[in-house]
Parts: sequence; structure tokens; C-alpha cells
Amino acid sequence: MIDRLEKEVDMLERHLQVLKMVIENEPIGIVKMSNETGYPHHKVRYSLRVLEEENLIEPSSQGAITTERTEEFVADLDDKLAETIGTLEGMKIEGVAEVES
Repeated sequence: MIDRLEKEVDMLERHLQVLKMVIENEPIGIVKMSNETGYPHHKVRYSLRVLEEENLIEPSSQGAITTERTEEFVADLDDKLAETIGTLEGMKIEGVAEVES
């Protein structure tokens, strides 16, 4: 169960890193992103596809570029992450010395 959560967090981190690269270097292509991040091309391509489906980036002839929605998403990101962290903190099971079997 936790393994899936860790994989999702890793994937979200990659998506956000790719988005940050687009914001800072637009237009930017898959090869440059892959070389700079160390992620394989197919993982960068997948992240770009996810970001495009969310309307956060769009393709251009020179590479990925941001959209009108990107700025709003980035502005809300810290609050949404803090909210999620709070939810995860509330899920902790504390004070249990042993779990009986």
C-alpha cells in the first residue's frame, strides 16, 4: 500500500520537475530535458503528456511551452501540497507500541 504511494509521489515529483524545466527554459524539447534530469526519454515524454492533458503545457515546433493555466497552477501548488501533507500527517498511527497478532 505504501509502495504505491511512494511511486505516485516519485512520479509527481518528476512531472513537477519537467514542468519547472518548461517554465524556466521554454521552449524545451525531450532530449534536453532527459539529458539535464537524467530521466529516460520515455519518462520525460510521459510527464509531458500528463502535463499537456492537464493543460499546463502545449507542444510547439521548438518544444514544450507553458499555457495560460500554468501560472495559476503554480500559484496554488504550495497550498495544495501543504494540505496533502497535513492529510498524510493525520494518517500517522502514533502511540502504538506493539500491534498484537
